[in-house]
Amino acid sequence: MDVLYFAWVRERIGLPREKVETEAATVAALVEELRAREDRYAAAFEDLSALRVAVDQELTDFDAPLAGVREVAFFPPMTGG
Repeated sequence: MDVLYFAWVRERIGLPREKVETEAATVAALVEELRAREDRYAAAFEDLSALRVAVDQELTDFDAPLAGVREVAFFPPMTGG
């Protein structure tokens, strides 16, 4: 699946997107796999309350299932302006 990173998440990880092979059943399990990769991922996913997630371009929660998903995106909350 494609994993996309936006704003400071992208800055901490150093990539805008990557292909990820995973057996994770949920977004939260995917995050745990990513955290275990390297310190830069651990730093990016340190505080999940500061992140939002979209699965196939639909906002969702971290307990969302990943079966059949093609894209997961991580980004900070949007602010108005």
